[in-house]
Amino acid sequence: MLQVLSSAWALLFGIGLLLLGNGLQGTLLGVRGELEGFSTFEMSFVMAAYFVGFLGGSRLAPEMIRRVGHVRVFAALASFISAVMILYPVFPDTIAWSIGRVIVGFCFSGVYVTAESWLNNATDNENRGKALSLYMIVQMLGVVSAQALMLVGDPSGYETFVIASVLVSISFGPILLSISPTPAFDTAKPMTLRQLIEISPLGCVGMFLLGGIFAAQFGMGAVYGATVGLSLPQISIFVATFYVGALLVQYPLGWMSDRMDRRVLILLASAVAGAGAVFGIMFGPSFESLLIAAFLIGGMTNPLYSLLIAHTNDYLDHDDMAAASGGLIFINGLGAILGPVITGALMDDAVVGPAGFFVIIAVLTLILALYAIYRMTQRPAIPVEDTGIMSPMAPTATTVAVEFVQEATIEAELEEMQAEQQA
Repeated sequence: MLQVLSSAWALLFGIGLLLLGNGLQGTLLGVRGELEGFSTFEMSFVMAAYFVGFLGGSRLAPEMIRRVGHVRVFAALASFISAVMILYPVFPDTIAWSIGRVIVGFCFSGVYVTAESWLNNATDNENRGKALSLYMIVQMLGVVSAQALMLVGDPSGYETFVIASVLVSISFGPILLSISPTPAFDTAKPMTLRQLIEISPLGCVGMFLLGGIFAAQFGMGAVYGATVGLSLPQISIFVATFYVGALLVQYPLGWMSDRMDRRVLILLASAVAGAGAVFGIMFGPSFESLLIAAFLIGGMTNPLYSLLIAHTNDYLDHDDMAAASGGLIFINGLGAILGPVITGALMDDAVVGPAGFFVIIAVLTLILALYAIYRMTQRPAIPVEDTGIMSPMAPTATTVAVEFVQEATIEAELEEMQAEQQA
């Protein structure tokens, strides 16, 4: 672990600053939108716009990098992010914010692709797994820490928006100044969606539903908190609890995943997350109850991203794992675009009201749990000894990061096989 830190600390530090800025702007817009008098349905389009841009960026950023190189793409896109964050309070309008969120989502996707390819290049076979773990921890800590920055300035003013912009701007320094070689960039050609669905129906359906669940958390959590009258510190803690749960539960769930039928674990995790959402419906907006609900939902649904990818990999040859990652991320992105919009519609007072935030999560997790049960009736489980390793990753991972994880997973599996043969 120390070896990874010594070789990639500047890159990880820069990524942490990026996540601080991104986590801060998401929560900040949710709170500021309430202060500006925007409806939850209007804010849902603002929040969904980020995922539209992110999905587009994940498809176009690799070609941009091939044309002009990593350094130019990173510097240009990060500059756009910084500029848009300052402009949010200048144009308090849902259309302007939606356009800004598309731009920010597109740019963050490209920035992540660039940073993740650098991280991949900075590691070797021996420490790639440790680098992945550190990368995910940095991502989660960045988003959690960002919530504390909400208390530094007044969300009705400019200060907090400036802080988010500055964080993104200074992230350039440690990353660009520490990178000497420019890595070769290449990604696997994804397999068709039809092939992917035939190989793993549960993986594909689960990734689509999970996209909606994660987007509802990431995009509408702060909107919900502001709507039900939580104070600014309470909103920050509420949003942070989703990611604290994910950080604490990811590794125990991964340990269980390697020792049981993954479909059963997908069912259990979905059921617990759904129970958490029902708890939020029944006992919210009591602050203590909301924290319990957020911990259960975040702790179960975020690790499901890694679990569904691992489940899909169980039905793939090693050579096809990287190719499948692009399709899974695309499916997840489609669900993420729809998630905030449906959530915002349900949160309208004429429909369900603020509790619609938990209703959509409960419905989607219930569908996933039921579909997991159905799939268990369609084909037998793969013996545990024949399944691959589950490697942790965040739901914000790009195609590059997932391919990076796939490489580390394959290497770990090959090492296990060699060790068994020698024994």
